[in-house]
Amino acid sequence: MNPAPSIVFFTVCSGAGYGLLFWLGLLRFFGLVPANAGFGVAACGLALVLVMFGLLSSTAHLGRPERAWRALSQWRSSWLSREGVAAVVTFAPAGLLFLALAADNEALARPMGLLSAAGAAITVYCTGMIYASLKTIRQWHHPLVVPCYLLFGAFSGAVLLALIAAFWGAAAVPAAIAAVLGACAFLLKRLYWSSVDGGRPVATMESATGLGFIGTVRPLDPPHTETNYLLREMAFRIARVHAARLRRIAALAGFAAPALLMLLVYLAGGVVGGVLAVAAVALATAGLLAERWLMFAEATHTVSVYYGVPDRR
Repeated sequence: MNPAPSIVFFTVCSGAGYGLLFWLGLLRFFGLVPANAGFGVAACGLALVLVMFGLLSSTAHLGRPERAWRALSQWRSSWLSREGVAAVVTFAPAGLLFLALAADNEALARPMGLLSAAGAAITVYCTGMIYASLKTIRQWHHPLVVPCYLLFGAFSGAVLLALIAAFWGAAAVPAAIAAVLGACAFLLKRLYWSSVDGGRPVATMESATGLGFIGTVRPLDPPHTETNYLLREMAFRIARVHAARLRRIAALAGFAAPALLMLLVYLAGGVVGGVLAVAAVALATAGLLAERWLMFAEATHTVSVYYGVPDRR
C-alpha cells in the first residue's frame, strides 16, 4: 500500500495523544502523578493538541474533506465511523478534565480522568480495527495488529507523560511504565514481523484461476498499458533492503532505545532524567513514524495479484 503521510502522521500523533490522556487519567486517579494544576493542564493540554492535530491531518487524505462528518453516520457497520464517534465522544470528558484540572477541582477531575482514559482506549482500539478488519490485506488482517496499536499508543503516551512529569521531579512512575511497555512493544513487533513473513498469501494467480495443478500461472498481457490508481495505491512496493533497514530503525529507535532511556530516567531523575526523557521522546517519535510508514509500505492488497505482483513472504 502507498503510505500517505497524512495517515502516518495521524496514527502516530493521535495514538500518542490518546496514550498520554489514558495514563494521565488513570495515574492521577491513583495519585501516582503530581496533582497540581500546572502539571495537569500541561499534560492534558498536550494530549488534546496531539489528538486534534492527528484528526485534522487525517482529513488531508480525503477527496472531499468537508464531507468527513458523514463518516460518523455509518457506525453500525464501519470501524472508521466508530473511531470517529469514539473520538468525538471522548472530547467531552477530556474537555471537562482539562477545565477541572485548570480550576483544581479534584471532585470533577477524578471521574473525568477515568472516563477520558476509557474513551482513549476505545478510540485507539477502533483505529486498530479499521486495519485488522480488512481481509484483503493479510498483513493487516492479523491478530497482533490491534494489540500493537494499543501497546504503541500506551507506550508513546507514557514516554510523553514521563517527560512532562520530569519538570515536576515526578517522572519515576510513568518512566517505569514506559520502560516496561517499550520492551513489550519491541518483542511484540518482532513477533508480528516474524508471523507475517512466514504467512501464506491470501490469494495467488494459481488459486484465483484454479490452474495451479498445471504449474505456475502468469498473465500473457498486463491488464493495463499504463500505471493506474490501483497500481499506485494498492501495489506499492518497497525494496527488501530498505524494509530491513526501516525495521531496524523502528525496533531500535522506536522501542528498545527509548525503553532503555526511560529506565535511566527512573534511576537518575532530576535534570539528567529530564534530558534523557527528551531524547527518549525524540527517538520514540522517529521510530514510530518509521514503523507506521513500513506498516503501509509492506502491506500487500489482494488486487495486486491481478497485476502480477506477488505477495511478499
